[in-house]
Amino acid sequence: MNYRIEISPLPQWRDARGEGVKKQIEKFYGFPVEQVRTRDVYTVVADITEKEAQKVAALLYNPVLQGWRVTAAKSENFQELPECDFLVAVGFRPGVTDNVGRSAKSAVGDILGRKLGENEVVFSSTEYLFYGRDLTREQAQAIASKLLANELIQTVCVLSGEEVSDGIPMNLPFVTGVDNVKVREYDLEVPDEKLMEISRHGILALSLEEMKAIQNYFRNAKNREAYGLGRNPTDVELEVIAQTWSEHCKHKIFAAKVDYTDAETGEKREITSCYKTFIQKSTKEIGEKVDYLVSVFKDNAGVITFNDKVDLVYKVETHNSPSALDPYGGAMTGIVGVNRDPLGTGQGADLLINVWGYCLGSPFTDDKDVPEGLLHPRRLRDGVHKGVIDGGNQSGIPYGNGFEYFDARYIGKPLVYCGTVGTLPKSINGVPGWTKRIEPGDLIVMGGGRIGKDGIHGATFSSEELHKDSPVQAVQIGDPITQKKLSDFIREARDRGLYRFITDNGAGGLSSSVGEMAEHCNGCRMDLAKAPVKYAGLQPWEILVSEAQERMSFAVPPEKIEEFKTLAAERDVEVSVLGEFTNDGKFHILYDGKTVCLLDLEFMHDGLPQMHLKAVWKAPHFEEPSISCRDCAADLVAMMGRLNICSDEYKARQYDHEVKGLSVVKPFIGKCRDVQGDATVTMIEPLSTEGVILSSALLPRYSDIDTYHMAASEIDLGIRRVIAVGGKLDKIACLDNFCWPDPVQSEKTPDGEYKLAQLVRANEALADYTKAFLVPCISGKDSMKNDSTRGGRKISIPPSLLFSMISKMDDIRKSVTPDAKQAGDLVYVIGRTLPELGGSEYFAMLGALGNQVPKVDAERAKAIYRAVSAATDAELVQSLTTPALGGLGVAFARVAMAGRLGLEIDLDAIPAEGCSDVEILFSESNSRFVATVRPSDRAAFEEKLKGIPFACVGTVTEQPELTFRSKAGGEKHIALEALLNAYKGTLDQI
Repeated sequence: MNYRIEISPLPQWRDARGEGVKKQIEKFYGFPVEQVRTRDVYTVVADITEKEAQKVAALLYNPVLQGWRVTAAKSENFQELPECDFLVAVGFRPGVTDNVGRSAKSAVGDILGRKLGENEVVFSSTEYLFYGRDLTREQAQAIASKLLANELIQTVCVLSGEEVSDGIPMNLPFVTGVDNVKVREYDLEVPDEKLMEISRHGILALSLEEMKAIQNYFRNAKNREAYGLGRNPTDVELEVIAQTWSEHCKHKIFAAKVDYTDAETGEKREITSCYKTFIQKSTKEIGEKVDYLVSVFKDNAGVITFNDKVDLVYKVETHNSPSALDPYGGAMTGIVGVNRDPLGTGQGADLLINVWGYCLGSPFTDDKDVPEGLLHPRRLRDGVHKGVIDGGNQSGIPYGNGFEYFDARYIGKPLVYCGTVGTLPKSINGVPGWTKRIEPGDLIVMGGGRIGKDGIHGATFSSEELHKDSPVQAVQIGDPITQKKLSDFIREARDRGLYRFITDNGAGGLSSSVGEMAEHCNGCRMDLAKAPVKYAGLQPWEILVSEAQERMSFAVPPEKIEEFKTLAAERDVEVSVLGEFTNDGKFHILYDGKTVCLLDLEFMHDGLPQMHLKAVWKAPHFEEPSISCRDCAADLVAMMGRLNICSDEYKARQYDHEVKGLSVVKPFIGKCRDVQGDATVTMIEPLSTEGVILSSALLPRYSDIDTYHMAASEIDLGIRRVIAVGGKLDKIACLDNFCWPDPVQSEKTPDGEYKLAQLVRANEALADYTKAFLVPCISGKDSMKNDSTRGGRKISIPPSLLFSMISKMDDIRKSVTPDAKQAGDLVYVIGRTLPELGGSEYFAMLGALGNQVPKVDAERAKAIYRAVSAATDAELVQSLTTPALGGLGVAFARVAMAGRLGLEIDLDAIPAEGCSDVEILFSESNSRFVATVRPSDRAAFEEKLKGIPFACVGTVTEQPELTFRSKAGGEKHIALEALLNAYKGTLDQI
């Protein structure tokens, strides 16, 4: 029997969801909508009576705020809403993960006292009731498709008020697939054009050279007949190779042999693998000089020491391509997916903190500037935030750091960074917590969610540009509730020693996880018919490569399997034994006892031909704008309202950063806790005095001038943000996340050689400056081909590199924040300012780029950082911040705004070389700080800074304004209120 359960807010109460929709309609569309009301609808398909359906409704609603209705029955407080002008119903398409419906199904089972059966389901949907006599159907349809739903994954039904009175169609998105297993074979003895057609048609994303390597392998493969296979590869085998060899999994561009030419100097050299030459090698060299590296570039996340009880685990991932198609599902999958990386590191980490960061087009972009087939940046932004908020908040993991960066070039493909920090016990059941192993005979076990078509071709799809034929099935929606149960189960199973090895099912699904696990013992045998699926109709290759979420793979000793399964059942986690690990060198996959894939592990993992690419560097040159007649005061107010400087508090506050009660220095600081800080500090356990510092750095506009100095400046910025909250240089590690436009020369990418040279230069700087600062990379990720050709227009992102810093803080009681604390304190500027406005936010405001990009003097910077750390360790600093975008001008404003106090600054006293007032205020020179100090601590503070450039440049005042004085510019006064209005106004309620 099917029942429609309607849960509606009572009309006497505000409908916050409806009001939010109305505000967005008014702000961005201007349609004549007077009121929006909303309600939740549950379609229960189960063997229950109407009285039982009413019982379910009575326990699903809030009697203070809501009423319920099931057919003619309704709650005593139910009040019928007036007839609307239009109703829009939004539900999920068949097969798309419906988390609310899934949770409601569990709740229905609890209410009825029995678990609902396989064929009993609950579907959720939301109905929006629009009131506006002048609203047209076309406008209602536009609201539905542009604001309320993503029709890639959701269904939309628009009804007029008269049509509603005739009955609302029941939401029943059943999957109608049937089991009809068919394993196809592909004849690879065909011309090259046909080989490439097989690759394109199958979304394999394989080059001709790679297809010919596969062709040659199957020509020479031995003994396939003994397993019931012919000469030709099966679709399962081709899909496995495509996933394993994808750019996403194999990082082919980073592993390529590169012929590099510097056209400026005439230098030529050959680089064999940017990853090995620059990233891996620099970390290895640093590892010989520092003692806190535990596991780097070996596992799902990097591991460093913290104390004698636990190590720290950290990973940051990107989820760009899926988020471009479905920002909500793509971003949620990003955060729950990266949660599984620490969870699958070593014996399994406990999850501590989430981080996020997004690179987007402006939410104020004109509709006509968004190519057909791309979502508007505003929709992308709303969906991405909502996805990570739901994924993180519902998992019970607080957010510790977050940022947004805006540039029109991210309209083509947004960048969605998600990261997770965990703690890993030093020792678990007598073995080091970071280790793992597999013995032949161990069982292959999958635990967590079931397998569906969602996420199929995710790895190969994310290895391509975004185009009109990008596969919709690559989109996934995570289920944080299922994953939370899984993670709790893992912790218990880990502590009881019930498995030897754990890893997550990410890109490539079982193909990737079990394929990589098999390398540890040299073989596996797995039957896909034993894998639990969401619905009928999946082919073997789909089961193997699906990236359906919330799944982990385990190696379980046979003698532990019953205890493992019993614990899983007690914790409501589904686990399935799929096969066993072997040592025969084969990746052997069956379906219902019949072999469908037989690959040599050596070929699967090492048979990929190395790319050979060419890179040519020629420095670009840009026009320098005139800055001689600028009004510094007016410019600073304007700067505070720019998208890359202004407050994103409205969105950020929707993330939970207090769920574990461990935050010390929070994302927003100051007297009113409304100014973004430099970094965050978090305890690892309640009442601990030890903490974790997290910071990040991203400066993509510098890339337009020189990616070498971009990468160097980011490393410096990430480090000094750690120092700015009280950290020390000798305890920092970093993660690198490269997101690049296509750097392979082709007809579609005529500037590929230059873009590859940009990649090489960024890697060179990474190696040079991580070694100079002794700050090793412990984990990372690259995402290539971040381009879009949708709508017939190619849009490429700027070369973007995110550095994420993690550091131990020995004593959180010595942490520092940017806000001025009291009038009369002295203001210091530490570090030297140079005329370096190239790529700056100030030049961006002027519509220019310039050429003098900030550079890093590592030796001078190290001396500054050690001196500043000595001052914070001696508790001589009242407040401390480091200038970044917008330079000293924005830094002074943040210090004043956060403290709700004024500053008087003598610009002529600031340590600078050859700078005008504009350059002193807005240059983004590296390695600088702004500090406030008690007058009584002046001598001791200045003693700590001996030998480095610094100056006392002013005082903190009660008067709520910034005052700048200089011989050249006279005296300028800027009201604190004007700065705050600009800073907080741009993205308020957006």
